[in-house]
Amino acid sequence: MAIKQTIKRNGTPVDYDRDRIATAIFKAAASIDGTDRGESERLASLVEQRLEVMYGMDAPTVEDVQDVVETVLIEENHVNTSRAYITYRNQRTQRRGSRADLAASTFNNIPYKKIYDVLRWNLDHSCESVESINRIITGGGFSDLVVACEERYLGECRDAAANVLERIDDIRVIIVAGPSSSGKTTTTIKMMERLEQEGYAQKAINIDHYFFNLQDHPKDEFGDYDYETPQALDLDLINRHLGQLLAGEAIRTPHYDFQTGQRTLDVHELSLAPNEILLIDSLHGLYPAMTASVPDKNKFRLYIETLGQLRGENGEFMRWADHRLMRRMIRDSWHRNHTPEETITHWHYVRKSELQHIIPYNASADFLVNSAMPYEIPILKNKLFHYFPAAMEQFKTHAKRQDAYIRAKRVFELLSPLEVWADDVLVPSTSHLREFIGGSDYEY
Repeated sequence: MAIKQTIKRNGTPVDYDRDRIATAIFKAAASIDGTDRGESERLASLVEQRLEVMYGMDAPTVEDVQDVVETVLIEENHVNTSRAYITYRNQRTQRRGSRADLAASTFNNIPYKKIYDVLRWNLDHSCESVESINRIITGGGFSDLVVACEERYLGECRDAAANVLERIDDIRVIIVAGPSSSGKTTTTIKMMERLEQEGYAQKAINIDHYFFNLQDHPKDEFGDYDYETPQALDLDLINRHLGQLLAGEAIRTPHYDFQTGQRTLDVHELSLAPNEILLIDSLHGLYPAMTASVPDKNKFRLYIETLGQLRGENGEFMRWADHRLMRRMIRDSWHRNHTPEETITHWHYVRKSELQHIIPYNASADFLVNSAMPYEIPILKNKLFHYFPAAMEQFKTHAKRQDAYIRAKRVFELLSPLEVWADDVLVPSTSHLREFIGGSDYEY
């Protein structure tokens, strides 16, 4: 009897996946310089056979599976790999404990009410799953879904502006922060359109121009540069310029060329009139050191994230980071001269930085905007799906790129049963999706 499901540590049943076992074994082997993915898959097959004998129609727990993996590795004379696997397993256990401690100490960072509201909206509009979106597409209702999604998002941007107006006498700086490819720039524009209707002017400071020269960024073992850490930005210069602007002084910001990875100092002149609000659109806008020179009462902090609640065929929800990964794969290809495959391999930097430097500070936000729109996914699939099988093949046997393989496989499996929408004509020219796919009326 084939194993159908396993039981997660929280008691939730999930579909059994032998490839996950093979990947875990391969990662353990790679840590001691192993390179044979085929042997890892053979060992995973032996693990599966043992599980079928031991559990029959019952679903084993994750711990049960791991115990069998250790046994099979030893029986097949992979003693060193077994030791590496045990070490890896213990490290994962310790990290889960650390994350549990962090979750307990930052409970309010998790926007449970907002997530519930998103799910309820999706249910009300029958777009909560891949299956339901397929029905909308085949039933001719896709254009209506586009309109509904755009109206919901614009409404949240206007609500954010309303919150600013309540404190307008004190606010000098509006910070729009959030993880990569969440739609910060367009959100800033839309919120300010509403404030301008009320007679409040604004000036934007482009934090991207404050990157250090690329050769000064840290690199990993592959030679990849890290744009994602706040330490890649000249924080001292940012704070000095913020202080000067709020004091009524004129400054000259740097200019950063993403094509060459070089910056030039003292290029863009900028000043702030007494009645103008300064806008900061940055991944790390909530990072305390970014705006340490600005008093808290003079800041309005807006946090934006793709809080999508879209279930795949297996019943699991699409990861917010996977949604943003697809957006960034497209944008990087035309804005930063990166191939989609390069974006996938770079994403481990993105996630590491988000978890360390962005998400821990979202509780300090004054308002939260959800930028996920269910209609995006069929359009993104049309533009990106063909990259994922190639990425899976490319990274599957690469010992040090297993994170990229797992990520590509997960997105591929989510998108596989989804109908595509073959053009983006229905996407408004002022949509924040245009920030990533191009064709926007806004200048970025």
